[in-house]
Amino acid sequence: MKLRTLLEWDARLSDQMRVAEKPGALRAMAVFFAHSGDSWFWWAALIILWLRSNSFWKEWAVVQFSGIGILATLVLGIKFLVRRRRPEGEWGGIYRNTDPHSFPSGHAARSFLVAVIASWFGPVWLMAVLWLWAPLVALARVAMGVHYLSDIIAGAVFGILIALVGLQIYEPILLWVSNLIGIPLW
Repeated sequence: MKLRTLLEWDARLSDQMRVAEKPGALRAMAVFFAHSGDSWFWWAALIILWLRSNSFWKEWAVVQFSGIGILATLVLGIKFLVRRRRPEGEWGGIYRNTDPHSFPSGHAARSFLVAVIASWFGPVWLMAVLWLWAPLVALARVAMGVHYLSDIIAGAVFGILIALVGLQIYEPILLWVSNLIGIPLW
């Protein structure tokens, strides 16, 4: 099967999943989940968590914050290499204007990275919530017309892989950073 045929099939399937132009409860839920994966929201929440918590949650917040930052840089690099245009549409002007490329989905990558890191640290209840939330974020991005299905699949896989690698190497790196800046990170 040719790449062009796959991309056409991807666009058709993604269009069938779209609810951006259909008012109602499904659209409202998709808007909520599509925005809940925004990096600014996660960074703000993680900074607040770090400032107001014990060492367990401080480590949790620092690892998540670092992972999200590194992942964002890698995803942006891939987007500028691939340069796949987002689907046409009205919703998501901020995404369309600041980041016109769709592959891979940064929101999908971020939500799955967060879920994997939560699985490493716990607690179990939060891990369960985040594993339910991650695919909803990814699917909402297609439903709102800012990504194709292949964008979110690639993003999810990439986020999982980066989290798994990062969890193997984060401790010595973040301890080095902590010593370098002279501030205990957790």
